[in-house]
Amino acid sequence: YGAEISTNAANFYTNGLKGRFEETKIDDDHQLGSESYSVPDLDGDTMIQRAVLAVTALNERLRDDYAEDCAKGVERWNRIPRKAGIDYQLKLPHKCFHRAIGTFAMGTVSDVHVAPDGRIVSDAEWTRKSTDWLPSDSDHEHIQSLMKRVAAPGKMASWIAPPPRGINNQPQDFEYVKTN
Repeated sequence: YGAEISTNAANFYTNGLKGRFEETKIDDDHQLGSESYSVPDLDGDTMIQRAVLAVTALNERLRDDYAEDCAKGVERWNRIPRKAGIDYQLKLPHKCFHRAIGTFAMGTVSDVHVAPDGRIVSDAEWTRKSTDWLPSDSDHEHIQSLMKRVAAPGKMASWIAPPPRGINNQPQDFEYVKTN
């Protein structure tokens, strides 16, 4: 999504090349001339919210909309263990956790570390706990071992549940794309 504040995003928006999520459902003039939007920022070692011109905060707006949409999916998933009487809930990490770009990017001028719960943590705590918070090399290797290419009509990769029917009620083995 890019940095929280971005003149590139603003330029793309004003030239019609970038939009907000569900732009047509937003009740404003779509110009974003004087509107503001709140973005996370740093005041020393403290995370604050700062109002900036909405047109420059499009990346943050899209990130917020994406996180809100993801939260709906996580809530649906969380119904499964709850119905089974299991006391376990999946949670999305804070939007500033493990960033590679923007104000909270690790290794930048600010060089802050944000925990999954949104707390700013010391280098020592990050070093101690990041292995619990982030996938390990063996986690990545395991995921790659699951990702086996399957290209035969009607066949599904082992990590994908087959649909009850094909697109437009076609049979599951319908050859949608001719490959030769």
